[in-house]
Amino acid sequence: MTLSNRLSFTRSLARCLLGLAGLSALSGCGLLIVGGTAATTALVATDRRTAGEQVDDQTIELRVSSEMNKAFGDKARLTGTSYAGRLLLIGDVPTEADRQQAVSIARTIPKVHSVDNYIRVGDLTALSVRTNDTWITSKVKSQLTTTENVPFRTIKVTTERGVVYLMGKVTAAEGELSAKVASGITGVNKVVKLFQIVSRESLITDPDKPAPVTDSSSPSATATPTAADGGGAQPMPVQ
Repeated sequence: MTLSNRLSFTRSLARCLLGLAGLSALSGCGLLIVGGTAATTALVATDRRTAGEQVDDQTIELRVSSEMNKAFGDKARLTGTSYAGRLLLIGDVPTEADRQQAVSIARTIPKVHSVDNYIRVGDLTALSVRTNDTWITSKVKSQLTTTENVPFRTIKVTTERGVVYLMGKVTAAEGELSAKVASGITGVNKVVKLFQIVSRESLITDPDKPAPVTDSSSPSATATPTAADGGGAQPMPVQ
């Protein structure tokens, strides 16, 4: 299947799924009117991205995979995770020049608003390490799902060499709680928060519209400064 066909199929499938989700969202909006408990449940259970953002993020991730493969082939291992147009790049490349090239490529992809560059220069990560990363990701997701007041449906979890990256639209309190939960999982070395901080009031008053977000490059929005400029920012442990 060509890239064009894959993107078309992905968009069509996403729209169908989001359309079905929209039917449930109508009842969720009704819950917001009833009272505080219902409102909390609805906020935690929903993805806070718009339908368009969700489709765009899927398209971005497909494009990253395709473009990086064309540029580097088997000599590199690169993965992109997008949340509302904010793109996290992780993986391994042979040289610093390759690292910078990967960031440049990512910036040309439509709908990418910023790039967090956590690409490592070095040999390809061993399969055993990647398998362990997959296990850690599943454990973190499972723990977030069962933790009260964590909006797990709107949080993306990515693990690379024991470092857990968290993305999503969350309140400051939700972000701190999510990071604390992730840091308690066996095998997690560090947690990097790449959240977009939103106010609880904005989510309750108009949950169907994009909530205003705090500048994600500010210290209050993330635990680690972003590497949007392609610099060598390193993950920092959760305090």
